[in-house]
Amino acid sequence: MLQNRTDNKYICFKQNSMTITTIYQGELRTEATHVATQTTILTDAPLDNKGKGSTFSPTDLMCASLGSCMLTIMGIYAQEYEIDISKTNLSIQKIMASDPRRVLEIKLQFDFPKNDFSEKHRLSLKRVARNCPVAKSLHPDLIQTVTFNF
Repeated sequence: MLQNRTDNKYICFKQNSMTITTIYQGELRTEATHVATQTTILTDAPLDNKGKGSTFSPTDLMCASLGSCMLTIMGIYAQEYEIDISKTNLSIQKIMASDPRRVLEIKLQFDFPKNDFSEKHRLSLKRVARNCPVAKSLHPDLIQTVTFNF
């Protein structure tokens, strides 16, 4: 077992317990495989960065991960309090910057088809979304603009 120390907590993990393996396919394409399920995701460099742009770019996946994490955490809250957020739609816009090339801002807009939530639930859904693990793992300079349309 290896131990890494993070924020005065010990996290234990077994060697060779990889979550994802990734292979460079050439021509600016990668194939990532989720080890437990063998599900794969391809990435290509975007057109504006010498790529084919034929699938998600790595920065697209970062934005999608943020949105999926927020929805998942809201889903956990919704299950616990027996409210229905099914069919909630999320639109994501990625804004890039240069020098250095990076994601400057991620704009996320949640549209809830069912909008009969109490004010307490609305505030809680906003709070849990903004505090999801991905949101808290991204660099603080990355702007996360989140809109909730209840």
